[in-house]
Parts: sequence; C-alpha cells; structure tokens
Amino acid sequence: MDINSLIAHYGYAALVIGSLAEGETITLLGGVAAHQGLLKFALVVVSVALGGMIGDQVLYLVGRRFGGKILRRFSRHRSKIHYAQKMIQRRPYLFVIGTRFMYGFRVIGPLLIGASHLPPKIFLPLNILGALIWALLFTTLGYLGGEVIAPWLHHLDQHIKHGIWLVLIIGLVVGTRWWLKRRSRQKAQ
Repeated sequence: MDINSLIAHYGYAALVIGSLAEGETITLLGGVAAHQGLLKFALVVVSVALGGMIGDQVLYLVGRRFGGKILRRFSRHRSKIHYAQKMIQRRPYLFVIGTRFMYGFRVIGPLLIGASHLPPKIFLPLNILGALIWALLFTTLGYLGGEVIAPWLHHLDQHIKHGIWLVLIIGLVVGTRWWLKRRSRQKAQ
C-alpha cells in the first residue's frame, strides 16, 4: 500500500485521533490532503471538529470532577488561574470558543472551565460551535496551503538541487573570507 491509499483509508480516523488534544498541525495536513483529493473537505472538517470536541469535553469533565485538586498543584500561577476563572464567569461564551485559539490554553482551558463549574448545558453547545469554527478555519488554511505547496512539491528535486548549490556557494564564500582573514593576520605578525 502506498501513502496515498493509507491516507484515503485511514485519514479520517487519524484526524479524529490526532485532533483530540493539540490538533492544529494534523488539521492543516488534513486540509492539504483534501486539496490533493485524498480526503473530502467537509469530512475533514467534521472529523477534526469531532476529535477536538471530544478532547475538550473530556478535559472539561475532568476539570469539573478533579479541577480543584489539579489547580492547587499550580500554586505559583494562582493569580493567573483566578483571573482566567473570572473571565470564564464574565464572558463564558467568548472564553469557551476562544480557548481553542489561545496558545497554551488548548489543554488547560477546558480544565479551567470545568473547575469553574460552568454548567454543561452552556459548555456543550459552545464546545461544538468552537470546534466547528476551529476545524473549518484550520482545514481551510491547510487547503489553501496545499494550493501553495502542491506546485512546490512537484518540483522538489529542483529545489533540493538549488538548495545544495546555495549551501555550497555560501560555504565557499565563508571559507574564502576566513582564509583571507587568517592569511592577513599571519602577515601582520
């Protein structure tokens, strides 16, 4: 089996599993695979959204059950945790949806939300909406990236040859400069 048939057969399952926690990279790759015609765009979005939603839902439930114990372990970040929990109470809609887009908050965000005891009837629909927005955005970016990458990959061997020549020329220039400086220092002594 070649890589394309593996992607076509197992791609959607891999997207669900890969997007359970940190899924930006896997989502971008899913968009590239959709651009290449190996996967269907809409199913990539649904798979990635499903994985992201399940992952965040599990973390939210862990936060509801064990959040206090977990957060006590981060005593030196108490003020940041308190600030985040205030934000959750003031703007739960923005925080739940925005957590996916905040660097470093993708895993801790749902835990904080669960620990703040935001009701599940509020979290679940926002989690689904946030997962769909996130999946659509990153899949689209991957799809558009596939538009840029595809011609480049087609001519990869030429790019490698150009890169090798570039490295050789830079090495030659740096080596010649070093040799000339060394030679001038020796003459000065």
